[in-house]
Amino acid sequence: MTSTDRLTRAAAGLPGPVAVVDLDAFDTNAADLLRRAAGRPVRVAAKSVRVRSLIERALDAGFAGVMAYSLVEALWLVGQGVRDVLVGYPSVDRSALARLAADPAARREITLMVDDLAQVELVRAALTQAAGAEATSAPADVAVCLDVDASLRVGVGPLTAHLGTRRSPLRTPAQVADLAALVDRSPGLRVRGLMFYEAQIAGLPDTPAVRVVKSLSVPDVERRRRAVVAAVTTAVGRPLELVNAGGTGSLEVSAAGADVTEVTAGSGLYVPGTFDRYRSFTPRPAAFFGLDVVRLPGQGWATVFGGGYVASGPAGPSRLPRVVAPGWSLTRREAAGEVQTVLRRGRRARPLRIGDRVWFRHAKAGELMERFDVVHLVRGEQIVETVPTYRGEGRCFG
Repeated sequence: MTSTDRLTRAAAGLPGPVAVVDLDAFDTNAADLLRRAAGRPVRVAAKSVRVRSLIERALDAGFAGVMAYSLVEALWLVGQGVRDVLVGYPSVDRSALARLAADPAARREITLMVDDLAQVELVRAALTQAAGAEATSAPADVAVCLDVDASLRVGVGPLTAHLGTRRSPLRTPAQVADLAALVDRSPGLRVRGLMFYEAQIAGLPDTPAVRVVKSLSVPDVERRRRAVVAAVTTAVGRPLELVNAGGTGSLEVSAAGADVTEVTAGSGLYVPGTFDRYRSFTPRPAAFFGLDVVRLPGQGWATVFGGGYVASGPAGPSRLPRVVAPGWSLTRREAAGEVQTVLRRGRRARPLRIGDRVWFRHAKAGELMERFDVVHLVRGEQIVETVPTYRGEGRCFG
């Protein structure tokens, strides 16, 4: 019996579209991520999960802390009892910053991300608003993490190629140290640490070209991270509490880096379609969505209800859902539809009938959960629990 047969039996009484998470795979993936980190603490990336009970499940399995993608999300998670939340991206949400400044519990548990003086000024203004002229009277300083550009740059002058994501403008040790010193001198603020997200190592599949990029990136990131950490430590006059790095695709490499205190992972819990070509770990898909056949428009064709769950990123086939049913595929002309999705049958595929369920995998991880109010947790051939997603709890964080 295939895994999708098992999912079909477990969710047989539920109408599609339906989202499920295979707990056997999820728990195995969690253990594997911790193993790959080789003792380095692993922070769970909330954007790649977006189900509070599954974030808590990862924490119970041994993950340490959460990386939120929104300050509003971080405030909500802390209000639900989650501890040590690092906001992975800068925020200019003035109302959320005001809430943080006025909430002693949130100030103890949340670390903000910055990479620009303008962001720091917004935090300062929120602190001043919360405490008047005596901003230093607050019970706990707001912890700040500086995001450092970890991309690889190859070439000289105008011929330089930027390999990696375009995130932070902070790159040189002097740039990072100058901002760190300014933050640390600000009343009510303290520098907690640094983040280096090596997207060109952690976020790309293992093609021959990417393997070359990774082989060049690892020593470059290691060298620059050492220099930046040393400069910031000198600037603030104390060791850093936090140096965050990595992602699901690079846990072993990132965790082994000098000065790294923790790594982050989240997509590896679900293992979406974009991870199928990674060689650094064994893919065990855990998150699926099921759609029901509603039409048979012709010989070798089937139409399912729903399915237009296209992932963010560069438009193209890599962002489309993966059809799990062997031999069936999306069509080039229609791809994944807003209301219905047309599938084409291969030569050896089993015929589909009206009412049959077809399983899919999303191209990315947590984005699937934005489409569903609840997700059903499957163990073996049974649904053991049905839990709300962020959306099901009435939460949308962008």
